[in-house]
Amino acid sequence: MAVAARIEPKFRRHAADAGSEYLPRLPQPISQCWTQPPRPRSSLETPQLSVVIVNFCQWNNTARLTWQLRQSEAVRRGAAEIMIVDNHSPWQPIAKRLRRLSGVSIVRNQGNHGFARAVNRGSRISRGEWVLLLNPDVTVPEGFLDQVLDAAQRWPAIDPRAGVIGFQLRHRDGTRQASAGPFPTLVRTVTGLLLPRSRRKCRHHSLRERQSVSWVTGGCLLVRRDCLQELGGMDESYFLYYEDVDFCLRARRAGWSVWYEPALRVTHHFPLHSRPVPAPLRLVTRHALLTYARKHWPGWQARVISGIVWLEAGLRQCWSRWRGRTEAAVVYQQLQELVGDLHRGRIAKARQRIRLAARLLEPVAAAQDGQTR
Repeated sequence: MAVAARIEPKFRRHAADAGSEYLPRLPQPISQCWTQPPRPRSSLETPQLSVVIVNFCQWNNTARLTWQLRQSEAVRRGAAEIMIVDNHSPWQPIAKRLRRLSGVSIVRNQGNHGFARAVNRGSRISRGEWVLLLNPDVTVPEGFLDQVLDAAQRWPAIDPRAGVIGFQLRHRDGTRQASAGPFPTLVRTVTGLLLPRSRRKCRHHSLRERQSVSWVTGGCLLVRRDCLQELGGMDESYFLYYEDVDFCLRARRAGWSVWYEPALRVTHHFPLHSRPVPAPLRLVTRHALLTYARKHWPGWQARVISGIVWLEAGLRQCWSRWRGRTEAAVVYQQLQELVGDLHRGRIAKARQRIRLAARLLEPVAAAQDGQTR
């Protein structure tokens, strides 16, 4: 906790100057293994499909998505269930109403420990043969879960080793949104800086044909439970971003296939590439990139990208101070220190910096709530 004692006063001081509420005490870590037995629940029918929605300060969007999903026959007859995992968001009355709905369960984490850990918790206590991950900021067409369940039942005949399936994403204006891509490498990551943000990580694919791909985004992701269990769930080393890329890479290495299926589509309202990236979010995304590089790239390449991120953080820190953005400058200083933490193997300290920065993202997430109609 020494690092937290050093970081937190800086964040609190500059947050107070900005007139915002930030950074309560650090949450205690969650220790749950993947093999924990599911929580017993009664149902007329054992669900074949479990929807896991990770909520963070978006109760209205989550409620709207839940209402859309419950219009499906699959939920009404018990063939699909909806599991909402809340990452320690401020409580809202709408959550009580959600909890009373049939086919809907809510579990709340005592702290925000990241997207991957929340997905794993929701998946463990759900019961479906397939698990569908959905972001709160998506809207789905009528009968979407019926279509997903039908597709899931047909996939074993198409490919018995299909472990991960991604669907077509659209922007709110109806244009295509890239949702799959090649695995990140050092060269692709650096040269990607010359491309539009929408194409740095993902690539567009055919609208008409399903195809095998390297990875698909976790914003709308269908995963076979056998695949999840074999891999031990998502890697909780990632707080936010790149956990979907990592999971697909591990799935393919274990002999599972990853598919892009354009026949089903959803609208994704707030993809990362379409909105401003505040300093705390940049810190989180850079942590994810460095975690992926340390795990999957040769050591020298991981050191190169660490050096690039460290230099970037220093330049952004100087620019922020020159512009009078003191709070952002403090965050970029923390990003530089985070690079050092990862380089020296101080993973716990890096996670503390991430959780503290994540608290600064509460207003960002809350600003999107209720904006997906």
